[in-house]
Amino acid sequence: MPVVVSDAGSLIHLAQINKLYLLKQLFNQVIITPNVKRETYDEGVRLGHPDAQIIGKAIEKKWIIFEGIPKKLASASKKLAEDENISKADAETLLFAKERKAEFLVDDKALSDLAKMFGIKTWNTWTVLLEGLRKDFIKLADIEAAIKELGERRHKLKEKQAAQILEAAKVILQKRG
Repeated sequence: MPVVVSDAGSLIHLAQINKLYLLKQLFNQVIITPNVKRETYDEGVRLGHPDAQIIGKAIEKKWIIFEGIPKKLASASKKLAEDENISKADAETLLFAKERKAEFLVDDKALSDLAKMFGIKTWNTWTVLLEGLRKDFIKLADIEAAIKELGERRHKLKEKQAAQILEAAKVILQKRG
């Protein structure tokens, strides 16, 4: 299984729809940085978000693990953040994925595009859900529910994007037979 480093958004979104477990099934282990842990778990608990509890259980069970950023990435992260107008935390997470030769789980389009420029394979909430469907871990109804829950309320999903995700899901099901 590939090594995957995750940004905060995907963890939060998957936890919000009770599909965080797909990451364990697809990757076995997910690595996060201290900043991502702070954003997804520490702040979430402080603010009373139920998704933070789900993430916390995965951390307790040690399939989401957090690792510190190597010191040599600190100055590179600062420069990348300034050059690309992204947060230092996002720059750290991206460069950490590159350093670890890992795949990158990220929902932010600009950050995903930047990761691809670095030659890093990316995943997002929707590709995780579609891969979960392909491997028969979830059903089409789960994709439809995720579109409704995330797309309409939290994820700023456009109608055209929702239609594309559903079409991709139907293609997967046709191929699966």
